[in-house]
Amino acid sequence: MSRKFASFGTMAKTTTQYVCTECGWNGPKWYGRCPECGQWGTVEEFHEARPAAKSRTAAPGRTSRTQAQAVVGEGTVKPISEVGTESVARIPTGFGEFDRVLGGGIVPGSVVLVAGEPGIGKSTLLLETAGNVARTNPDGTVLYLSGEESQAQVRMRASRIDAVQDNLLLASTTDLATVLGLIAQEHPRLVIVDSAQTIVSQDVDGISGGSTQVREVASALIDTAKTLDIPIVLVGHVTKDGSIAGPRTLEHLVDVVCQFEGDTQTALRMLHAVKNRFGPTDEVGCFDMSGEGIEEVADPSGLFLSASQETVDGTCVTFTLDGHRSLPIELQALVTKSVLPTPRRAVNGVDGNRLAMLTAVLYRHGKVNLLANDVYVSTIAGASAREPACDLAIVAALASAATGTPIARSTCAIGEISLTGQVRPVPQLAHRLSEAARLGFTRAVVPATRSGKRHGGAVPKGIELVEVTSLRDALDALGLRKSR
Repeated sequence: MSRKFASFGTMAKTTTQYVCTECGWNGPKWYGRCPECGQWGTVEEFHEARPAAKSRTAAPGRTSRTQAQAVVGEGTVKPISEVGTESVARIPTGFGEFDRVLGGGIVPGSVVLVAGEPGIGKSTLLLETAGNVARTNPDGTVLYLSGEESQAQVRMRASRIDAVQDNLLLASTTDLATVLGLIAQEHPRLVIVDSAQTIVSQDVDGISGGSTQVREVASALIDTAKTLDIPIVLVGHVTKDGSIAGPRTLEHLVDVVCQFEGDTQTALRMLHAVKNRFGPTDEVGCFDMSGEGIEEVADPSGLFLSASQETVDGTCVTFTLDGHRSLPIELQALVTKSVLPTPRRAVNGVDGNRLAMLTAVLYRHGKVNLLANDVYVSTIAGASAREPACDLAIVAALASAATGTPIARSTCAIGEISLTGQVRPVPQLAHRLSEAARLGFTRAVVPATRSGKRHGGAVPKGIELVEVTSLRDALDALGLRKSR
């Protein structure tokens, strides 16, 4: 009997742990909701085998079973100063805006994840990118792997956007082994996988798009990209809250994570770099969605500003920052008498709570009463004016609509408004003013500086600065302190 117990004690024991696939939390008990990140349905059972007692090392507390191995071959380790980067040449995508976000192009051997909502244009953007790379590299090939569409469907879309090239190879498959085999066989210059959540590995369990499958597929593709020095672009789906579907480890493994955003009701599309190991993360690319495909917008002022040169009341232009890029935004306001017990507040591209606060400040410190009126505020082309620097333009548009006094087309307003009616400074004002001067604005109402410094830089030529400290001063400078 003692011998049986002795032999049983030498066997490997198995412990059960519960691990969150989103944040990596682990514990001895299962939860429907992860106690660390708060996500539902992400805690899964994990079995870990403990080594037998005889396999443990002599040192107390040491349980590692991995032994050191002699390194065979020279050049495995070298000083970082001797590592050359001359052979690393970025691959242009054919879109200047896309290259701007990536930091100058696609780095060979890198893995780029492009995520966005359904119907936003991810597949169209990458298919057109594949056509551009194939056109500029006739000696190489570009491999487009689709797990959502057939080859005929991809061919129809390529014909519509003029991306048909002889060296652009198409394949429709959802098997990971087939994908890896095609990459190793063709050795293309660029690989695009649409999408990562549709590829399934037969070696692991789990449904398509599950955390286990996504992790396995991403790891295999990343290993292939690094080994063969082939850049791979992955299309990623997003959840209903806008986050990338699958485990968070997917974003940690890839080199670049890009978010393709926009309003499906408008043609404007914005590409942001959330993570970039080879470039900045504060750049933004502007694109225009049309029937012929994706077109880059190097100068987005034509999208965010109205084409009419007629001066009308209820409009004001401001400049917001998106990364290093300054974008013009035209605010439009409409004020009407309300026939409802509770006046209506409707916004588009503006925070509704911010509008309610600015309406109260305008009444208290600007003597413009809009509390009993219906107020409508909107931007052009789906632009977002949620930055505090847009406060002064919103108030100016409201006052212009209420008094019936138009603001000159060559005048812009930039500044944050506090609850006390003060106009507060905004970051990188000089960068905003440079863009305003480039677009032909000759007058800008801006916050006054606290010291004698000139707004963080030289004032552009051809633009007159009107510095204000309060909301009343701003309304006087814009000529809006008039009654009906």
